[in-house]
Amino acid sequence: MEKIKSDEVHSADFKIQEVIRQYHNEIDLIAFDVPFNLPVCLQSDDCCTSIEDCKKPHVKWMWDYTRKLHKKKKPRKLFTPYTQRCVEMYVSSELEEPFILQHAMGANTAPLLARAMYLKRGLKAKCIEVFPKLSVWRLGRSLNVMKSHLRFHKHAIGGDESRREILHALSAHNVAFVYDQDVKLMIENNHAFEAFICALTAFLSFKGGTEPRPDGFPSNEDWIEFPRLNARWDGF
Repeated sequence: MEKIKSDEVHSADFKIQEVIRQYHNEIDLIAFDVPFNLPVCLQSDDCCTSIEDCKKPHVKWMWDYTRKLHKKKKPRKLFTPYTQRCVEMYVSSELEEPFILQHAMGANTAPLLARAMYLKRGLKAKCIEVFPKLSVWRLGRSLNVMKSHLRFHKHAIGGDESRREILHALSAHNVAFVYDQDVKLMIENNHAFEAFICALTAFLSFKGGTEPRPDGFPSNEDWIEFPRLNARWDGF
């Protein structure tokens, strides 16, 4: 996809959609590594004007989460439901490691969200959101890859060696067969590597191998797909 660029006639977005349409009969899931929905507070006209008196389920969840967190640590900034989602708060403290997922409408992610929303309009297949860093962590831990490789797989220095180790573990445990030229590409290019991780996570989601929403998580909030803890690969 990195080689897909706009020209004087067609946009890169058009070309991406054309590639996907070529395989539409074979696609069950499409994985995005960015949000493709606005935060709930920006999706409707009847949203409250302040979090202090809002009774919406997602804001109530955010309040409960924040109060629980403040009991453990000194109070931090309050949440902003027009930029962030419950899932970003959840993965930052409720898993085995803290994972920092950028706010959906934060300065870095908002332009990517807008593009993903635009692309999604032309897609018929079900779409899911994946956080590659978290998927890499869960996949790697289940395959006994060193934590240092999982934490630094995208670093400019040493990231290529980390990706090599992760791909070797996937192959050694018969989780995925990848041609040598594709392994070489993913070792050299982290974008290609994370695209592969997104695809593998989508396959796990299709097979029921990803984490469900936790109890009490708002049903109208986005959730990201990531592998279950201590996944087993026997018979995979």
